[in-house]
Amino acid sequence: MRIGRTGWKPEQDSTTPRPRLPAPPAWLRWLPVLYVAAVLLVEPVTPVDWPVSFALIAVPVLAAFAHGPVAVGAATVFAVGLEALLAGTPCCAGRPAAYLLDRHYVATYICTALVGGLGAILAAHRIRRERTLADVRFVAETAQRVLLRPLPHRIGNLRLRSLYLSAAAEARIGGDLYEAVPTRFGVRLLIGDVRGKGLVAVETAAAMLGAFREVAYDETDLLALAGRVDTSMSRRATQLGGTETSERFVTAVFAEVPAEGHIVRIVNCGHPPPVWLRDGEVRELESGRPAPPLNLGILVEDPYHLDTYPFRVGDQLLLYTDGVTETRDATGAFYPLLDRLRSWGPLPPEELLARLHDDLLAYSHAGLKDDTAALAVCLLPEAPSAEPPSE
Repeated sequence: MRIGRTGWKPEQDSTTPRPRLPAPPAWLRWLPVLYVAAVLLVEPVTPVDWPVSFALIAVPVLAAFAHGPVAVGAATVFAVGLEALLAGTPCCAGRPAAYLLDRHYVATYICTALVGGLGAILAAHRIRRERTLADVRFVAETAQRVLLRPLPHRIGNLRLRSLYLSAAAEARIGGDLYEAVPTRFGVRLLIGDVRGKGLVAVETAAAMLGAFREVAYDETDLLALAGRVDTSMSRRATQLGGTETSERFVTAVFAEVPAEGHIVRIVNCGHPPPVWLRDGEVRELESGRPAPPLNLGILVEDPYHLDTYPFRVGDQLLLYTDGVTETRDATGAFYPLLDRLRSWGPLPPEELLARLHDDLLAYSHAGLKDDTAALAVCLLPEAPSAEPPSE
């Protein structure tokens, strides 16, 4: 990535294809043609004193919405020619041929040419803006792949799928995060939600993921792991400075599925409780002991605790951020996650998250107000014969 006077741009090389510009909708591309057709239909039935052909001056502007400068120039030449044709054709306009060089028509030709020139400039500016937006999206998607790297579909005896929806369609990344790491202690999972939005939230999410990925391999105890990450987040909040240090917190759930036993260990740090699913049965894994978010653990004594639950073959665990349950419909009602899960019945992780994705967008009418992340894991009968990579 390079930074210049006009802003930052993704570094391109011979092996990196430049992102393609989004194609305009078909109706927008055909709008100039439809407009000309409408003018030709109206022109023969209008009085002589009402030359509707003057309306062709708008053709270059309409072309500029979906086409490039060359196409706009061609549309301008076509519009001027059609104006002259209609002005000088008695059978079409009901006027004598001398009207072709009437001052009013000449003024129309000149104005159409001027509008065409402005339309070409507008089209070039639009393409530059679309290119910039495409580059921003490209960088955002690359950053998301680095920050929230794609999870493998299987780790040991766990099948995994992840979901991420950004409330800002052009941003693609935010403060929600997830991760799954295979270790000698079992598969360790994380889902979290950083308070706030913007670059600070993204940087905080990156710092937390880095801390988790580092300590997940070393700490034998899940509580100690949560404590190490809490220390890292407190240190980062202090380094950022300002008067809101104590408000830079992260809600999170740490989970561990050991390879030697059919259990799941969970440390919940002020986050929505995971959901356990089996054969249509749906239940929240509520701890009963509220715990503060990360970076607020210093405010209470013995802030975090470990809960252990049965996790047998076929069981599924859904970890999610509050963007799911805080999604609202048109009446302001919150998304009924548990009711939806019960109504769908047993689904594998990939189908579960696909259904959740579509249902959230439909429930909110594609108007999500908060970032949303979810992680679904299912315990399989046996692990593959290959050993997980050594740390």
